[in-house]
Amino acid sequence: MTIKAEIHCHIEGAADPELVTRLARKYNADTSDFIQNGSYVWHDFTSFLNSYDQASALFRTAEDYRLLAHDYFRRLAEQGAIYGEVFGSSDHAAQMGIDYNELVEAISDGIDDANKDHGIEGRIIMTCVRHLGPDAALSVAQLVTSNPHPKVTGFGMGGDERAFTIEDFAPAFDIAKDGGLGLTSHAGEFGGPQSVIDTLDHLDVARIGHGVRSIEDEALVERLAEEQIVLEVCPGSNISLSVFPSFEQHPLNRLRDAGVAVTLNSDDPPFFHTNLEREYDIAVEHFGFNDDDLDTCTRTALQAAFVDEPTRQQLLKRLDNSAP
Repeated sequence: MTIKAEIHCHIEGAADPELVTRLARKYNADTSDFIQNGSYVWHDFTSFLNSYDQASALFRTAEDYRLLAHDYFRRLAEQGAIYGEVFGSSDHAAQMGIDYNELVEAISDGIDDANKDHGIEGRIIMTCVRHLGPDAALSVAQLVTSNPHPKVTGFGMGGDERAFTIEDFAPAFDIAKDGGLGLTSHAGEFGGPQSVIDTLDHLDVARIGHGVRSIEDEALVERLAEEQIVLEVCPGSNISLSVFPSFEQHPLNRLRDAGVAVTLNSDDPPFFHTNLEREYDIAVEHFGFNDDDLDTCTRTALQAAFVDEPTRQQLLKRLDNSAP
């Protein structure tokens, strides 16, 4: 089995429908309008967000998040992964009445549970939500840096790429950087290449979440390659959400051929009927990747991971030792 690593997955988006159904029974909630026949139901981006929000709303305690983290990392390990990073949201936790430190401890405990059972390493990237505005982002950055935790090693931003300007969020990212956190941000998914350019210019990120629409700007592609900015590419998600109409038109190979560092990730796996293993299979089936190409993606993810150097070297050694 190919050794894998994932650096772009939203923890609520990783919630398996079976786990959500169990929580619905616990809270006497109805899931019939967003889970049918064991799968999430949605037909466009708006209905996807609605299903996502309804599923997320069933994670109401720290213990729920521990179960979620353990379930996700267990599944990831069973697919051959040795490392994973998840995006967490203090804003969502606050809406559920969960204290930030309780949230982090719960996710961390779930990762530890999976590590004990399967040997998989994991870290947490805390995110701000772009459409909630720069003041909210600043609050998240301050909260995260003033409550350090060994598994919270990154800071990022998701949400509507059309809201506000990238420069508005620079103060939050400066705080996170000064706090020693690795930086990434969603861009170049629904926003065009300018969103990636602005992110690179103002947020000092080492990685871009998605970034695939960079292909529309040749100079940007050259910049990504020259600066070795890592793209957290999620092909299955991109096709499911119609960022591109087909795998044949997806720019993964064009980016890779131009020297851009790419990784393979599942984003919100059960919502898109995917997982990390399927993303690696997609790379083989639709993009012609061979075993060496897959190993390169895994190596790139581990080299870009927000971990301390001893952990990184241990993970890279595991990858090297897996070679035939």
